[in-house]
Amino acid sequence: MNETFDLEAHIARGVERIVSDALRATVRDPRESLFLAKFAAASRKATKTRQRLAEQGEHVPSFLIASITSACNLHCAGCYSRCTEATTDCAPVRQLTGEDWTAVFREAESLGVSFILLAGGEPMLRRDVIEAAGERQNLLFPIFNNWTFFGERDWQLLDRCRNLIPVLSLEGGRERTDARRGAGIYDRLLHNMEELQKRGLLFGASVTVTTENLAEVTSVEFLKTLTERGCKLVIYVEYVPMSADTLRLAPGEPERRAMTAALAELRALWPDLILLSFPGDERADGGCMAAGRGFIHINSHGGAEPCPFSPYSDINVKDTSLREALRSPLFRALREGDFLDDEHVGGCVLFEKREQVEALLSAGKAAQ
Repeated sequence: MNETFDLEAHIARGVERIVSDALRATVRDPRESLFLAKFAAASRKATKTRQRLAEQGEHVPSFLIASITSACNLHCAGCYSRCTEATTDCAPVRQLTGEDWTAVFREAESLGVSFILLAGGEPMLRRDVIEAAGERQNLLFPIFNNWTFFGERDWQLLDRCRNLIPVLSLEGGRERTDARRGAGIYDRLLHNMEELQKRGLLFGASVTVTTENLAEVTSVEFLKTLTERGCKLVIYVEYVPMSADTLRLAPGEPERRAMTAALAELRALWPDLILLSFPGDERADGGCMAAGRGFIHINSHGGAEPCPFSPYSDINVKDTSLREALRSPLFRALREGDFLDDEHVGGCVLFEKREQVEALLSAGKAAQ
């Protein structure tokens, strides 16, 4: 990969490849083929909507990240969400309702958003929101889940709503995954990947990249384990150090160069597999995509934040529209300044600049 790598074009080509693969497999599963063909048309229409708004001076990103619950049943070592107290064992009362999220999804579609990444906590704990997402067939919803809350009812939902794409979280092989996520999680993930493949359902995997697992998760052997079970998407996210004692786990420049080279080779070996790296692909595509430049994050309470690793908000979608949230003074200040462009340690430039972001947020509140 080189400095001209175009992230949005790579995603678009990846979707086109999946559609092409599905069309060739219509005898096996014509429903998947039909859905993806329809989604491709909807995605082209969404792109035109965003372009029209851009001509009017209004920027709308192609995707959102929605943390639909604060609750999670696992205690993964080093979880950024628990470290910032965004995730707890039990969800607090003041979360967005299913109706609130439905309104967000509806408006996002009208603005030309194509993808909404559902996260948590553990998003499968919010069955009402997952079902509401499934009804928005013009939007694609990757669901970042730990796969511990799944039953036959959920399989049926995925089969009926092909726009819901499970993205299974793992850290590498059995030893590393179980060490971070709990004993037996790795084998459960492999079993469910095989079940997804058997049922003809699209799915992906997400990997938190550290200095310790980088070589393993970018190896040919690791990708073979996933692709042989039908995985079509792998998302690599660089670890964000939440304290001084975990700083050693954050990839530095030598690790980033190694990862860039490895991904270039893997993309050549698996042209039909979508491989994304954050923030690696963001750097090649012009800098951090947070704060509405490429996406925003909506937390479980409705607060619109620059990204999940930068939990600061000056506007809430429960009190206003998504359109207004995208115009947030905080987002504008972050985009117009140099906050999103600098080099940094770990997966989030805004986390490293959190004191500056906090000062910016305080100044904005004082001016109101």
